[in-house]
Amino acid sequence: MRRTPTQRLAAATAGVALTAAGVATAAAPPAAATDSFYSYSGSAPLASYAPGTVLKTRTLQYHVVGIPTPVTAIQLLYRTTDAQGRPSANVTSVIRSLSGDHSKAVSYQSFYDSLNPEDSPSRAIAGDVSLGGVIANAETLFLAPLLLQGYNVVIPDTEGQTADFAAGPEYATDTLDAIRAATHSDATGMDGNTEFALEGYSGGAIATGWAAALAPSYAPDVNRNLVGFAEGGLLVDPAHNLKYVDGSLLWNGVIPMALIGVSRSFAIDLTPYLSSYGIQVYNQLQKGSIVNALGQFPGLTWKKMAKPQYADPDSVPAFVDAVNRINLGSFGTPTIPGYLAQGDGGIFEGTLNNPPGIGTGDGVMVAGDVRALARQYCATGDGSIKYDQFDLLSHTGTAAVWAPLALLWLNDRFAGRTAPSDCGHIPAGNSLAPEHTVPAS
Repeated sequence: MRRTPTQRLAAATAGVALTAAGVATAAAPPAAATDSFYSYSGSAPLASYAPGTVLKTRTLQYHVVGIPTPVTAIQLLYRTTDAQGRPSANVTSVIRSLSGDHSKAVSYQSFYDSLNPEDSPSRAIAGDVSLGGVIANAETLFLAPLLLQGYNVVIPDTEGQTADFAAGPEYATDTLDAIRAATHSDATGMDGNTEFALEGYSGGAIATGWAAALAPSYAPDVNRNLVGFAEGGLLVDPAHNLKYVDGSLLWNGVIPMALIGVSRSFAIDLTPYLSSYGIQVYNQLQKGSIVNALGQFPGLTWKKMAKPQYADPDSVPAFVDAVNRINLGSFGTPTIPGYLAQGDGGIFEGTLNNPPGIGTGDGVMVAGDVRALARQYCATGDGSIKYDQFDLLSHTGTAAVWAPLALLWLNDRFAGRTAPSDCGHIPAGNSLAPEHTVPAS
């Protein structure tokens, strides 16, 4: 008996769940660090290639926690640009449409959130098993509906080859150049006429939001084929987020992760400002994933990590410079329709803070920041912004509600339907003005 799309999706979802349950018994392949595919070894300087140029190609089976599936993935090493504007090489994975239609695709940005390159989606797809990589594999539950809808799916390693966690501009270039690479490769079946949408939640929303904002200036060739972006649980102003999660039960581990990520990506040394305890945590998480950070540091606050005279993070000039460079509210407006979703039930994940001028959120992301960004896009763009706020849902809970709504919204964009707008009805948010340095105490 022929299965309906719903039945096929249910079977695929069940298969992923059963496969994930076998992670403890799956045999780990050779270490990802030894995989030469990730290194550019050509004779010509990397800078001589245009961003998006394909440098290497390989085809392999899509793995879930080290176990091969019947699905085929094409992986591309391509030229891109890092957070400091330097040429770099990165990897993306492409799953071709099950229907053979290569006219439409979704660039899906993963929420693998890690400071370890070995946790990247491409390595998980290739069969490498790591604790952080299991998160990327779990997102197969988000990918299956896209494939069953007939989309090609592009999955970039958004953090690059050095795992530059939270470095939004680099997430954007990695994402946009992955789309270029996918449409320049003969192996994918896609070309310069393929329409794309951007989709991502949490860490994936960092990449999605920044890619949508920077596409008009960094990749106008990609931007003209974008039909929309859908994101949820969005990081907008990192300075606000660090104050919001300060001392929280679960999410305070994001503080050292963000410090390491921005230090690494922009070559900034924050260690002179850290206390001995701060240095200990900083060193401990150098290759940590979000799994190693959540709930692992009871009572962790910025004040505990910093020397006494730097109790206010804005007293650290390097910190102020870094967070201003990754404040999404200070950069461009997307020229395509957008769907933004945000939870505000952070108390259910142990974040009780309500800082003045910042307010509440989903436990890690600040609802007032996301509202402010949506309103800003309404004021400076074409008004095609849909915004949903789920007051009783936390960060994890919002993801489950956002995913099907995002899929329906994306389907409508590819179908050419008029994008809905909540502009004029979105409640006021926070100021997204840059931080200013204050004197050390």
